[in-house]
Amino acid sequence: MTGMIHGLGLGPGDPDLMSVRAHRLLTNARHVAFFRKAGRAGRARSLAADLIPADAVEFPMEYPVTTEIPLSDPRYNAVLSEFYAECTAHLVALARSGEEVIVLCEGDPFFYGSFMHLYERLKPDVPVNVVPAITGMSAAWTATGAPITWGDDVLSVLMGTLPQDDLVRHMKSADALVVMKVGRNFSKIVNALQSANKVDRAWVVEYAAMPDQTVRPLNEMPPDYDAPYFSIVIVHGQGRRP
Repeated sequence: MTGMIHGLGLGPGDPDLMSVRAHRLLTNARHVAFFRKAGRAGRARSLAADLIPADAVEFPMEYPVTTEIPLSDPRYNAVLSEFYAECTAHLVALARSGEEVIVLCEGDPFFYGSFMHLYERLKPDVPVNVVPAITGMSAAWTATGAPITWGDDVLSVLMGTLPQDDLVRHMKSADALVVMKVGRNFSKIVNALQSANKVDRAWVVEYAAMPDQTVRPLNEMPPDYDAPYFSIVIVHGQGRRP
């Protein structure tokens, strides 16, 4: 009898924002897998810590690289591809033995997450159930206390890793913006927002819906601001309203 792999969306951080389905599956889990950087507990594991059964078998999937190799280096994709293949083989073996496995996913499993790379490898061989969730960007714009879009506003979600010229082009064509993967790309993002004449409307949200959440206007950030991984830049739309 074949088991099932569940890609479980945990939501943006606050356990109260997790779906009822995700909560039910997690609190009854026999096997729990999660991504983490070597030497770290893992953000997804930390968010779910109070809900994982004490007798659950845990499978930490430790990234072989994060920022050690540039994205442009062919080795980056090669190393990660091998890593995902190894994780997939372990999960497939568990499912084929009849086990149900929960894979913890920050935010929504199908929104810029590592689980997507497992999903594409898993689905030809074993059943996979994906449990959607509130995204981190939803929690971020809610934290600013203002709607992200009005009327016919066009919302663009950008990655801070894009070249500056591409950021500027997308920023100019959109009414509302969410910029993710801020981190070491912060100064580039600021320069792009200035070129797009949107910097005065931008906000920086750190750790949205988590205990250490902060919300600040971008133009109040120091020039040497060291943005954490869990930070998002928000620019609200100003479109049609009654």
